[in-house]
Amino acid sequence: MNKSFDQELIAPCGMNCGICLSYFGYAVNGRKRKNPCTGCIKRDKQCAFVKKQCDKLLNKKISYCFECKDFPCENLKNLDRRYKTKYQMSMIENLKYIKKNGIEKFVKKERERWKCPSCGGVICVHDKKCYTCMK
Repeated sequence: MNKSFDQELIAPCGMNCGICLSYFGYAVNGRKRKNPCTGCIKRDKQCAFVKKQCDKLLNKKISYCFECKDFPCENLKNLDRRYKTKYQMSMIENLKYIKKNGIEKFVKKERERWKCPSCGGVICVHDKKCYTCMK
């Protein structure tokens, strides 16, 4: 099974770290990173995007943002707006799906959504490129 679709790669904010450019080992400028990211949760970072501004994530009072009474907070709304505009992906919608259907079904859905039609590899959310076949 592809490690990009591991439950531990689903960040508290709803980002699937396994489809992130940093996880594939590249920087935004296209250069190869020396140390690819292993995902927010695996690095005990909880969430690269909103953790620094969120006491509940910082102190591990919640696992996912949808568990918060303030869901979605302004930080998450801003992040979501940016990702919907640039990458056609909604972290808020991801979190709503996880809350309603569970993490296992979400991971299965992600596996299908981000599967490369050419080789079965994983398509990156940020540049829509498969780093297995480079298409």
